[in-house]
Amino acid sequence: MAFDELLADRIRIILKEKQVQYTEKKMMGGLTFMVDEKMCIGIVKNNLMARVGPDQYVKALSRNGCKPMDFTGRPLKGYVFVEPYGVDMEEDLVEYIQMSLDYNPLAKSSRKKSKK
Repeated sequence: MAFDELLADRIRIILKEKQVQYTEKKMMGGLTFMVDEKMCIGIVKNNLMARVGPDQYVKALSRNGCKPMDFTGRPLKGYVFVEPYGVDMEEDLVEYIQMSLDYNPLAKSSRKKSKK
């Protein structure tokens, strides 16, 4: 199991309850939930990955179990990792998902790779 399947199921339930159209992509050794073709929320191993945006970034980092998303030694601004104990309660998970959904309309989508 490359990522936490139970957490993935919890995210799916919340997105469906909120009537959010999404697609799933396996990437970064985990699972990403794409909203409007933009990375919104995901799972890397057992950590929640949330794209909260620059305005909510500091607020998110002040929460229990939340840390900067860092793959390469340089944190990605606006993205956070939340360790499993930081999303034990359903209420916390809903809040991270809502922060990510609130930022999604403002987020830039990644460039599409051109086919050669």
